Amino acid sequence: MATYVYVASTDGDQISVFSMDAATGKLTPKSEVAASGGPFLLAINPNKEYLYAGHRNVPEISSWRVDQGDGSLSKIGTITPETGPAFMSTDRKGRYLLSSFYQSGHAAVHPIGDDGVVGDPPIEFIATDNGAHAMQTDPSNRFAFVPHIARLNDNVMEPQNDSVGPNVIYQYKFDENTGRLTPNSPAQVEQSERLGPRHYCFHPSLDIVYFSDEQGCSVTAYHLDSSSGTLSAFQTISTLPEGHTERSTCSQIQISASGRFLYVPNRGHNSIAGFTVDPSTGALATIGQVPTEPVPSAFSLDPAGKFVFAAGSASGNLASYSINSESGALTRMDTYNVGKRPMWVLVADIGG
Repeated sequence: MATYVYVASTDGDQISVFSMDAATGKLTPKSEVAASGGPFLLAINPNKEYLYAGHRNVPEISSWRVDQGDGSLSKIGTITPETGPAFMSTDRKGRYLLSSFYQSGHAAVHPIGDDGVVGDPPIEFIATDNGAHAMQTDPSNRFAFVPHIARLNDNVMEPQNDSVGPNVIYQYKFDENTGRLTPNSPAQVEQSERLGPRHYCFHPSLDIVYFSDEQGCSVTAYHLDSSSGTLSAFQTISTLPEGHTERSTCSQIQISASGRFLYVPNRGHNSIAGFTVDPSTGALATIGQVPTEPVPSAFSLDPAGKFVFAAGSASGNLASYSINSESGALTRMDTYNVGKRPMWVLVADIGG
């Protein structure tokens, strides 16, 4: 088994492929795959045999076969949704591709064929609201959540638009046999303040979900009722240093495989915020922030939780960091050019 890093360069119309040294985190360029239409986001199926790209400059979802020997990509299919997706993930069985559509305000489920190709039309294309920013199933594969932020333009350098988006989390029941979605009860998780839930990740062993709050520059932790599939918030903690007042927004969020550390990039402050995770309660405590490349819209941990890779959409560079196994603190290592406006980083073990 080998570890590979995939970076989608939206304005470069390419997906960069690197191999990663498991001991040192050092990256070696392998290929630059042409992907027209502005590849904006990436997803991979559970057995790591197929990769999916959402394109921003044209409404497109492309399917790619992942070579299990060298991690290289071969395009095997394309569909054209009504608009470009803002987020994609496969369900836990790899039979369906779930996606959210930010501008049109929809949640979708597309079938995935035995050949790994995403099919069209979608099984579900549900109108939610503007600002739909993520969608994935829980570990049981029975529930899904679609957070909606309150601002139309996600460019941290441009003015906010507070009039768009409901600032809620939609809750659904998911049928893994049919791909159908049913609104849960309650159908929405209202926010106590203007947080703007954006992306989320599941604790590896506790029934807890963590959301990055785009406008709130914070992380909110929710208890997940494993029977009903509903969320209840129990903690919100800032991703910024105390006293910081300049504009910033959160982007993505990931937790280490051990469940000990959690990380969230800040765009504007241009840093990665780190947190320790209480092993019993799941509560977060801040580690602090480390500087990173300008406008870190995308990042990813390696599967072993030893390294972090963060892309600066304004610099075209990918910064690598080692994770201190005791404290969770990040130490910067190397910088790699990954093309114009990198917007997604995906790290996966291939060939196992």
